[in-house]
Amino acid sequence: MVLVRHNGKRIKVLARKVSLFSTGFMFRTKNTGNIVFENLNGRDFALTSWFVFFPFLVLWLDKRKKVVDFKVVNPFEMSIRSVKGADCIVEIPVNRRNRKIVGFFVGKEKFKNKRWLGKP
Repeated sequence: MVLVRHNGKRIKVLARKVSLFSTGFMFRTKNTGNIVFENLNGRDFALTSWFVFFPFLVLWLDKRKKVVDFKVVNPFEMSIRSVKGADCIVEIPVNRRNRKIVGFFVGKEKFKNKRWLGKP
């Protein structure tokens, strides 16, 4: 479990720790569990969503688990980077189970209407 802080609020994210060499969400379904990459030591770490067939939320966290950047990533994006380095990255699939977490970051109305997917 990761206790994430953003804009003075906190939210719990149940996530399993994975290695930096993990394939992440590649070749998985949208109902897979949340994952966390730890011990990045402020490095600029690039992600990709090649062979990921669903959108997911990426959170870049500092040492105190405060969000320094976040982004909803669509399938088949080549390079996903944060403006700032991070000590921890959390990946959260956009699905019904995670609607509270995703809604916390992108807004409940946007999540409900899927506006973050580029739809009007």
